[in-house]
Amino acid sequence: MSPVRIRLSGKGGQGVLLAGYIIGLAAAVFEHREVVFTQTYGAEMRGGFTTSALVISDEKIDYPYVDEADILIAMAQKGYSEFGKTLKPDGLLIYDSELVTEISHPGPAHGLPATHIAKEKCGRGLFANMVILGHFTAKTGIVSKEAMEAAIREAVPKGTEEMNLKAFAAGYEY
Repeated sequence: MSPVRIRLSGKGGQGVLLAGYIIGLAAAVFEHREVVFTQTYGAEMRGGFTTSALVISDEKIDYPYVDEADILIAMAQKGYSEFGKTLKPDGLLIYDSELVTEISHPGPAHGLPATHIAKEKCGRGLFANMVILGHFTAKTGIVSKEAMEAAIREAVPKGTEEMNLKAFAAGYEY
């Protein structure tokens, strides 16, 4: 696999950093790929801007930054507005269609009501990041479903594994 550059963006409290970490964990630990993971967040604990970025490759990674993304996962309008311009014209956009309503991407775009699905399947919108991860996994095939499930089990708070996996499965099936 040549390097794939992925950016996730949203608001603090949506689990954007955790979602990026899980993708990286799945690729590096469970699929033995090269991974660089970075994250940025505002000073606010919740509601401020947050983003994570990954470069995943089968070879050594020479440039660890995501200047142009092959894939953008947008969980909030603010995240899309900030980073939509860094998505390659033919890059894949995956977004929460309830929270990102104004898009202008010429390439492939997959919107899903991740927050609604999380509330419906898990009782809380808090699991929308896992719904998005499920959809990302199904649409891209960059990381296997099994590797993502193993990474989720390892990364989420103890006692929440099954609910997170339920949300992941709902996004995967969507």
